[in-house]
Amino acid sequence: MQMNANYTSLVAVGDSFTEGMSDLLPDGSYRGWADLLAARMAAQNPGFRYANLAVRGKLIGQIVAEQVDVAAAMQADVVTLVGGLNDTLRPKCDMNRVRDLLEEAVERLAPSCKQLVLMRSPGRNGPVMERFRPRMEELFTHIDDLASRHGAIVVDLYGAAALGDQRMWDVDRLHLTAEGHRRVAEAVWQALGYPPEDDWRLPLSAAVPLKWAARRVADARFARQHLAPWIVRRLTGRSSGDGRPPKRPELLPYDGPLP
Repeated sequence: MQMNANYTSLVAVGDSFTEGMSDLLPDGSYRGWADLLAARMAAQNPGFRYANLAVRGKLIGQIVAEQVDVAAAMQADVVTLVGGLNDTLRPKCDMNRVRDLLEEAVERLAPSCKQLVLMRSPGRNGPVMERFRPRMEELFTHIDDLASRHGAIVVDLYGAAALGDQRMWDVDRLHLTAEGHRRVAEAVWQALGYPPEDDWRLPLSAAVPLKWAARRVADARFARQHLAPWIVRRLTGRSSGDGRPPKRPELLPYDGPLP
């Protein structure tokens, strides 16, 4: 960790997690942890530049093909790379290929920046998490190994119990709420050597259990509004990110709102 950090640019690479879903703004756009982090870093450095190449739904192969070389060419001080989790959620997932592609991404990005940041992504507690946990942990072990070999920082969000709390997740059960994104931004901020502003690992207050009927209503709404469309996209080979451009494709001075 570098204390008194002084970074002048940030490029974020990844999928919906880095795009900022489901931290919804009044105008219908998404903010997310990377925007929050960029705003805080910009407040420390006038002229700070920021690009966010993330697109929802992208698999690690698409991230490597569409984002990695673009990010490397920007020669930013900090590059964040989060990818591969969408692959692990597919019924058929070639983990050897996922590991190889992630290694390819790290090998291209690490020499292009002052500091590469990788993450052990958070997961929502529940039966779905338990089904895919072995794949996720295999991915995270590989991330730890890549970081040790290439001088990257690993932000361990997976190890934070607070981020597994179901209240940190939106109704789609796939994306963090605004509070979840705020905590991720704080976690990366601290990992980069900036002084802590709060304890992002702090557990939420005790939850009031939902009654059986309320849980069934929530499950039915989730299945109708989110699970069914997700299954249809998988069966038809489509993605929520098809045809969608990167969130912020150029490395330009950050002029967004402060968090």
